[in-house]
Amino acid sequence: MTQRAGISRTLTQLVRLLVALSVFILPAWSETAAERGKRAVDAALQAVGGDRFLQMQDRVEGGRAYSFYREQISGLSIAKIYTRYLGALAPGTLNIRERETFGKDESNYLLFTDLGAWEATYRGARPLDQERIKNYRESTLLNIFYILRERLGEPGLMFYSQGSDIVENVPVEIVDITDADGRTVTVYFSRFSKLPLRQVFKRRNTTYKDFDREVTAFSKYRDSGNGIMWPWDIRRERNGEKIFEMYSDSVEINRDLKDNLFTLPGNLKILPPPK
Repeated sequence: MTQRAGISRTLTQLVRLLVALSVFILPAWSETAAERGKRAVDAALQAVGGDRFLQMQDRVEGGRAYSFYREQISGLSIAKIYTRYLGALAPGTLNIRERETFGKDESNYLLFTDLGAWEATYRGARPLDQERIKNYRESTLLNIFYILRERLGEPGLMFYSQGSDIVENVPVEIVDITDADGRTVTVYFSRFSKLPLRQVFKRRNTTYKDFDREVTAFSKYRDSGNGIMWPWDIRRERNGEKIFEMYSDSVEINRDLKDNLFTLPGNLKILPPPK
């Protein structure tokens, strides 16, 4: 009788345990790939700062920038990247301005605005060619941080979870994000921190009539001000070869950047576009 009572109690406890586990397991099983993908993206937004991230107005990243050719360092420079968000503009317009400076005196820089893009040196400012501008625009639109800051409410934006995996010994959730124009970026989110660790997209190569596979890795996250998490190491690869890496030694948030940073000086000579 005592043995039967013990077995009965054990079975009762097992049933209770299974019922408790089902509260967590069944919702995951019942989720669609779209729902699971959206959940991962929403968790990432909270991980980078939530509402504080959405209210970020500008950012300054300073450090060392390396460029590579065939896996060998081909350039090294002190770099500073100034970024300012513009708020809602016309559909299809980048809601961002960016100034990328190189060298201690910051006299050489690239300027990207909603009005155009230029490379500025002591000789003057030369408009960037249309292919380079197009690549910058596409890279920005598919950047996961730009998506989190600017595009989550965009009509036609879709999420699809590929499930979980382990990448470089880190458990990740893999999500495809596709916009209304059919552009897709695949993002790898840490299952522990929920932060983006890696993103991949394919860009059409007009020279060889095929596609380049572009990978960006994000690491060394730090609280960069007001609870906003930002990666201090950003690495880019193209077709398996490293092409760029930025090691930040400072990241500042909401510095009240002024218009003059994102405007060409009136006395700077405008050079002809590249041929």
